[in-house]
Amino acid sequence: MIKIKKSDALEYHSGKRKGKIEVVTTKPVSTQRDLSLAYSPGVAEPCLEIAKDESKVYEYTAKGNLVAVISNGTAVLGLGDIGPAASKPVMEGKGVLFKKFADIDVFDIELDSKNIDDLVKAIKMMEPTFGGVNLEDFAGPDCFEIENRLKEEMNIPVFHDDQHGTAIISGAAMLNAVELAGKNLSEMKAVYNGAGASGIACARFHISLGLDPKNVIMCDSKGVIHSKRDDLNEYKLEFARDTDLRTLEEAFVGADMFFGLSKGNVVSKKMVKSMADNPIIFAMANPTSEISYPDAIAARKDVIMATGRSDYPNQVNNVLGFPFIFRGALDVHAKSINEEMKRAAAYSLAALAKEEVPDAVKHAYGIQNMNYGREYIIPKPFDPRVLTWVAPAVAKAAMDSGVARKKIKNFEKYKFDLNIRMGRAHSFMSTIYNKAKSKPLRVVFPEGENKKIISSASIAKEQGICEPVLIGDPIYINEIAEQINVDLEGIEIINPRDNAYTHFYANQYYEKRSRKGLTQQQAMEDMLNSPNHFGSMLLEAGQADAMVSGLTSNYSNTVRPALEIIGKQDEYSKVSGLYIVISQNEVYFLTDTTVNIDPSAKEISDITLQAATFVRHFDIVPKVALLSYSNFGSASGEVPRKMQEALKLINKREPELIVDGDIQADVAVNQEAISADYSFSKLAGTSANVLVFPNLTAGNTAYKLLRSLGKLNVIGPVLQGMNKSVHILQKGSSINEIVDMTAIANVMAQNLEEDKLVCSVKY
Repeated sequence: MIKIKKSDALEYHSGKRKGKIEVVTTKPVSTQRDLSLAYSPGVAEPCLEIAKDESKVYEYTAKGNLVAVISNGTAVLGLGDIGPAASKPVMEGKGVLFKKFADIDVFDIELDSKNIDDLVKAIKMMEPTFGGVNLEDFAGPDCFEIENRLKEEMNIPVFHDDQHGTAIISGAAMLNAVELAGKNLSEMKAVYNGAGASGIACARFHISLGLDPKNVIMCDSKGVIHSKRDDLNEYKLEFARDTDLRTLEEAFVGADMFFGLSKGNVVSKKMVKSMADNPIIFAMANPTSEISYPDAIAARKDVIMATGRSDYPNQVNNVLGFPFIFRGALDVHAKSINEEMKRAAAYSLAALAKEEVPDAVKHAYGIQNMNYGREYIIPKPFDPRVLTWVAPAVAKAAMDSGVARKKIKNFEKYKFDLNIRMGRAHSFMSTIYNKAKSKPLRVVFPEGENKKIISSASIAKEQGICEPVLIGDPIYINEIAEQINVDLEGIEIINPRDNAYTHFYANQYYEKRSRKGLTQQQAMEDMLNSPNHFGSMLLEAGQADAMVSGLTSNYSNTVRPALEIIGKQDEYSKVSGLYIVISQNEVYFLTDTTVNIDPSAKEISDITLQAATFVRHFDIVPKVALLSYSNFGSASGEVPRKMQEALKLINKREPELIVDGDIQADVAVNQEAISADYSFSKLAGTSANVLVFPNLTAGNTAYKLLRSLGKLNVIGPVLQGMNKSVHILQKGSSINEIVDMTAIANVMAQNLEEDKLVCSVKY
């Protein structure tokens, strides 16, 4: 599990713009005419249309894509009753997940009341605003009555995720676990620990999937809920059984399944051993499970285990449900989210787990083998297929059960539109981080005495994306780390001034550069006084796998030692710098943006192939545009001629690559424009994701403008064409940007290893 420091969390929420969300206009508001259309007098027209036909509100407003995330802060995560104001960061976070996974807009609303009547009245009054309501962190048992009353009185979906989210996801995983255990669900004995909103909702939902209610034993903090207890509310009474069982330990004996929705460390190995053959254990308390995954596996080799944690197989994660359930419900203007829709979500998730997992998903999680079985009974949260499986299933169930007010006529087109809507951008950095975690290599930081670098190295170590190596004075580095409250445990620090290999590195460097004017004395001085030279020699000697530097020095002073010591790959005439630009729906790769001032056609071809290789490593098909001020010779000049010549060279070297040019930038990223006017092009029917610039002025200007003016995530530069993974930071990079670059550096080192292995096998 990722460790989060208090200072990092507070800085994340308070830095730059406060909080995590903002309202963005979706129509132009640049001119007086725009303003007149947006507000008075133009806004009167849609108002009148809606007044005549209220269903038109979905046509002329954002209602159909707007969800209210509402809480009174009485049961917030594991924090308890902390109040509505303190719950707001959580509700904003829930809005972020809705947007990220399903492109649903959210207003978070925190209500200062514990009175059920007042809460129901307030929420009901907001119905005209929203397409759906997500109730969040309302304490039980009030949450049951609040949701039930709202569902009866409102004409839009109302969904208490704390109840139904866990129920749906665990239900999907349960269906597959039961199948793998070779048992019949209706005959299985199930034990539930935790009789709050989640526990009761899970039991109810699992019963709707086929579990026999007579075989359900539920426990709360006082033990088994049995018929002789006189302290039960109406919701617990539903699960009171006529039984002599009194403790959780007694309930475990002979049980086929256990569902933990309580607290950590309440289940022992002895209890697991007392269960029936092929036991199913869902220990879903977070962050500490009722029993840890290693302990459960150690107790029983035949156990099928799921947890709420991301660091073990079979994570029961609510994000697999609510964004996609609401997406399907909103897209058919559903009146409610009913049992049929919830079951459809569970069945679709269970079915998806049985499908062959794409390589892109395996790479994203750094797992080579991900096949349906005991360690894979539920899809992964960042599997992009979840959207196109769950949302359509929910939408169809809404239509079939009569709660949909809008029909989807072509579900294949609907799935296609969902993919277009979301693009791949939302998962790209997750892919990088998970691949880095799959094989953390040694990444050296020459600027090891810098505060930001020290913090970044610590975060990288905690997240498992590399094995950091800091260069500098250990005493000074540890003093700084103590001042900024950073843990350097497990992080190697190398001081060139007292390192046994410094003289050896100096000699090796001298041998490389003696005929380039380097003296023995200068070689030693560089090793002692230039951390970038020392770091480059660590890579060259195989003592490190990647290097990240440049935070405090200019670009040329950082890259020059690496070029002198490590050098470029033989197949290329030049190295190049690539930037990754991530928008909400797309990922673009811009090159060369940092190295070559005026590359030749041959050098452009090298730069293009370097970028294409990089992109393929992330299971993205490179579609390359060679940029110019002209479209396929529509204007004359040196730049169009150079890009046309580069195209010829690229087609000879890699004829299958989707590449074309010369082409203007705005046309290159516009699928309709390419298809309409240039149907002969290799890019027809698509649009470019790799943009190759004709010179440094164009590339450098483009990425800096995008970084400064666009609301985009711009990452880089990623140095291409080097023999080792060397990457240069922008001066003044933030800690997040440094950690991002560290993950990329580790992945690039992995890629270089893989490429060398392929070449050695091939030749």
